[in-house]
Amino acid sequence: MSALPEIDAGSVKHHQQAPYRMTAGFMPLLDSAILIAALECGFADQEGVNLTLVRENSWANIRDRMAVGHFQAAHMLAPMPIACNLGLTPWNQKIIVPMALGLGGNAVTVSVSLWQAMQDSGVAASGGDVFDPAMQGRALAAVVADRAMRGQKKLRFAVVHAYSGHNIELRYWLAACGIMPDRDIEIVVLSPPLMADALRGGGIDGYCVGEPWNTASVVGGHGRIITVKAAIWRSSPEKVLGVHAGWARENPEALTALLRAMTRAALWCADSDHHADLARILARETYVGQPAMWMMAALDGEIVPGGHGSRAVSVPDFFVPFARAATFPWKSHAMWFYAQLARWSYLEHSADNAVIAANTYCPDLYRAAVSGLGYPLPGANAKVEGALTRPTPVGANLAGLTLGPDGFFDGELFDPDHIEDYIARQKTKI
Repeated sequence: MSALPEIDAGSVKHHQQAPYRMTAGFMPLLDSAILIAALECGFADQEGVNLTLVRENSWANIRDRMAVGHFQAAHMLAPMPIACNLGLTPWNQKIIVPMALGLGGNAVTVSVSLWQAMQDSGVAASGGDVFDPAMQGRALAAVVADRAMRGQKKLRFAVVHAYSGHNIELRYWLAACGIMPDRDIEIVVLSPPLMADALRGGGIDGYCVGEPWNTASVVGGHGRIITVKAAIWRSSPEKVLGVHAGWARENPEALTALLRAMTRAALWCADSDHHADLARILARETYVGQPAMWMMAALDGEIVPGGHGSRAVSVPDFFVPFARAATFPWKSHAMWFYAQLARWSYLEHSADNAVIAANTYCPDLYRAAVSGLGYPLPGANAKVEGALTRPTPVGANLAGLTLGPDGFFDGELFDPDHIEDYIARQKTKI
């Protein structure tokens, strides 16, 4: 595998002249909010960025248009740039991640018939946390085992792309609950806006996707949300800003301006006083094109699981745009995705591959670009994932940075300094 081009963080400085023209792609999802707010709320203009946003209909299109140069940057799946840089995609263009686009935002939804079978299994307890991944996983495992005993076909779940957080977190959750992906169920790829229709039509039995496409099935009456990303892995990464590496190297001032604009937008998105305005912006046909009330509920962390008389369940960290260093591109996040790709045999682990994966995420570029904005930034580039059981003050350039909790629901820890041991341990669970 070829190494990523060197980009000097020291060359990233505030722009002198503007505008910087750039085009960025996005998918119609709640977690495109930061990119959209950067444009719509004027932060891009204020930083001298003439930003054009292009809505796409599949993650493969986002990847391909980045590769052929239509986009300089894009709202991307967190593992996708890693996969691109490791040669797992058809294109050889290198992509860097100088910023994350928040934490969380996904959920797992199943058909009403599958949900009812899970209730009938006797495993799903009444009351308590309806999104508890361990409880819901046990109930699903009971249904999977019963169907296998009866000789019924495997359940089919959809994810948005093979190299997505959705695929990886779905597999992680299932395996931790005793369900072996690829053996016990079928996993297929489907674009997010098609998920609800596929569930309604019976083409799939469940799916993992970002909002508002879970709520679409709940409101339609044909789906039930059974767990959320924030319960499977708390404070976990989902989408990132992918940037064409060659463009970033040649346009350091433009990159600085974009990162500053988007960081300011992230803080704006995080303010609950702005949620109603943000929801209305996202609801426009040019962006997500779904009811503002759906976006508002997800922004406020009020998730309706579905069912007769179902009320919203409070999930305060369902989607976190700014707090907990939500925009910081941790190398340990990159390494966790890499380790899971190795676990599921999408790639062979090697020292060289691990370096390429780690270098895909560029915290030094982010620090250099936004340090003058007055927000606390982590002092480290990586951390042990899953170690924080409560909100914890951490070392930063300024006071006031708190991280966590960031636990995995099964109690696992990921230490990027011991990645070989982690991959070996995870493979024993397959």
